[in-house]
Amino acid sequence: MKAIIFTLVTGMVFFSACSSNKSIQQPEYREIQNVHLIKPGVLQTTTGVNLVYYNPNSFSIQLKNARGDVYIDNAYFGHFEMDETVQVTKRSEFNLPVVFKLDNIGALKNQRDLYKKKEAMVRIEGTANVKKAGITQQVPINYEKMQSIDQLRAILSR
Repeated sequence: MKAIIFTLVTGMVFFSACSSNKSIQQPEYREIQNVHLIKPGVLQTTTGVNLVYYNPNSFSIQLKNARGDVYIDNAYFGHFEMDETVQVTKRSEFNLPVVFKLDNIGALKNQRDLYKKKEAMVRIEGTANVKKAGITQQVPINYEKMQSIDQLRAILSR
């Protein structure tokens, strides 16, 4: 009987938290830091970057892992993975250590166009595993925004 009550209470708390998602805000992108080359290659170059974000929410979570694809002006640019666990505290900045695998052929095709522009449409599609109060959930990552491509040029020119 205790197990049934615990399950019902846990379910009610979880669904009430999900129903109040209207007040949950997406993390705010701040900047890219510590870009470093891990493994150069002909078809693919692997780099490490720290993505700095700000959590505007009044609660903390644990980000277990994330992965997805990056598109610039609707052209495939590469794949990212984050296999570390990151504590995201409430109302604070946090770093995501990401391994980015750059598609060299796609980058070379679009490099000329990127050097002419000041901004480009960056689209990220993927998934992340988020843990809060002992419950892990896979959430989609869908980001699309015009971005300054100065930092992108720095990655390409390394």
